[in-house]
Amino acid sequence: MKHISILVPLGHSSLPNIDGTHQILSEVNNIRQAMGMEPAFRIQLVGLEGSVPQRNGLYTIQPDVLINDVKKTDLIIIPAMHGDLEKAMQTNAAFIPWIVEQYEQGAEVATFCIAVFLLAATGLLDGKRCATHWIAANDFRRMFPQVNLVDDRIMTEEDGLYSSGGAYSFLNLLAYLIEKYAGREVAVRIAKTFMIDIDRESQSPFIIFNGQKSHEDESIKKAQEYIERNYQDKITVDQLADMLALGRRNLERRFKKATANTVVEYIQRVKVEAAKRQLESGRKNVNEVMYDTGYSDEKAFRTVFRKITGLSPLAYRNKYHKEAVAV
Repeated sequence: MKHISILVPLGHSSLPNIDGTHQILSEVNNIRQAMGMEPAFRIQLVGLEGSVPQRNGLYTIQPDVLINDVKKTDLIIIPAMHGDLEKAMQTNAAFIPWIVEQYEQGAEVATFCIAVFLLAATGLLDGKRCATHWIAANDFRRMFPQVNLVDDRIMTEEDGLYSSGGAYSFLNLLAYLIEKYAGREVAVRIAKTFMIDIDRESQSPFIIFNGQKSHEDESIKKAQEYIERNYQDKITVDQLADMLALGRRNLERRFKKATANTVVEYIQRVKVEAAKRQLESGRKNVNEVMYDTGYSDEKAFRTVFRKITGLSPLAYRNKYHKEAVAV
């Protein structure tokens, strides 16, 4: 039986992450017992204090145990923490040495959404891949440049460290962990019971691209603003370099450092974001949207669009257009 430690951070945490995980893992035990099998998990809420107020005192969570009471665990689950993330990490810094100690003793660690910030603060993710909510990607890269953030992924796994993308994608990681620990049959049963899309791998269709501008390179900000104002046009790296009086290699190096995108990637993302908005609410067909965003090659447009969103332009329109959704 695996010992599961669901952390209860101080401050405002995700109640769905905490209670939902406890409920679903408890249901795994119920399903296995109905199948004549032993329970898979011993589940405990683990905290720093005996009573943790949530949402300005509207709710209170009482952990089963405190971290010093848990000498060994098999899986640590860290829920998302809301509000000022740097302050939340400082408030919950006492978890960090305990997480590191448990990991060194063989425990695995799973983070939901922006909880990956706390895991990154342990240093265990250095040089490794992780996911987080796409809306926090720029802040994460700024704070933890030594970690390889793959912001299109629903979940990642590397060396016993797991992370999930935004919001309710924690359910996908939870289903994955259930399959690993309790078997595919139980995981499928859980997926059907809780209506989880068990094999979804990407959060790309949900990403809204907002160019990284929380840097101090004014020349690169000018380049970003020019791209965003003129996305309908054909924009080249050489054109931007001439406009800013920079060498091409210097521009590309500085642009990548400031935005985490190459110049070409940034141009593509801005164009695709504009195309997404038109496909969601406009009346134009895919080809008209393609021309409006500066593409003349249908194959190139579809290839770039699918690479960034995970869907074809038509599939995206059918999924998100207000009239298509209403049908």
